Amino acid sequence: MAGVLYIVATPIGNLEDITLRALRILKEVDLIAAEDTRVTRKLLNRYEIYTPMISYHVRSKLTQTEKIVAALEEGKNVALVSDAGTPGISDPGEELVKLVIDAGFKVEAIPGPSAIITALVLSGLPTSRFAFDGWPSREAGERRKFFRSIKFDRRTTCLYVAPTRLIETLESVSDELGDRQVAVVREATKMFEEVFRGTAAEAIEHFGKGEVKGEIVLVIAGCPPDQVKEVEQPKVDLDARLVELIRSGLSDRDAVRRCAQELGLPRREVYAAALRLRREIGSEGRYSQKQRSD
Repeated sequence: MAGVLYIVATPIGNLEDITLRALRILKEVDLIAAEDTRVTRKLLNRYEIYTPMISYHVRSKLTQTEKIVAALEEGKNVALVSDAGTPGISDPGEELVKLVIDAGFKVEAIPGPSAIITALVLSGLPTSRFAFDGWPSREAGERRKFFRSIKFDRRTTCLYVAPTRLIETLESVSDELGDRQVAVVREATKMFEEVFRGTAAEAIEHFGKGEVKGEIVLVIAGCPPDQVKEVEQPKVDLDARLVELIRSGLSDRDAVRRCAQELGLPRREVYAAALRLRREIGSEGRYSQKQRSD
């Protein structure tokens, strides 16, 4: 019988935030694939878990993927963990999960902590509709384009932000979105947890007084209903442009990024269109077929 890949959520700070089921799985599996074995070792030592580990991160994923798949083929069970929170969110675990599913193996999720959800519920901002957009661009121009693209989006937006880029990101928010309410959730669940609530300008003043450290989630309020405007439809057809970019030799990911920039659309919207095209046309020759059908 083939093995199972378990996606195991681990604490984002406080080691007591591990579930009983997660502890059982980590003890019972044959192998743990950890983003950083040194970080995961602290958790395992705390709960006297001695399961063998291998590293699985951006630099090692190509070689380690073969080991993980081989283990599953041998009937061994593998647990995938990130440094903190739920694996597969803005980390290479996403690619492993897809590959394992495509290979026909069973995948189970062991739910638990998530920095995004933790920050969202702490923010005091609307939670009924929200979006997660990963890490904002390091480039000022691209970052400003992104915030312009969500200016009239009524959903609450959550972002991961590096502490060294917090001020410049807040400045982009203030410049493009105006007097928008934000929450900066820093070091959630840890000893020095901080939740700042206020406008982007107020957050700049608060965090500009000294060096900012720790893990940060930035939560941004959606556009107030009285400020929502009808967004003009792009002059270029989204599907046609995606097809054109892919046929030029770009990867799906790069085509989505370029298309979002050119059309001024949220990347998540363009990504959804790319997934739809993939489903409609199939995996082999999908873009060339779509081009001919047009």
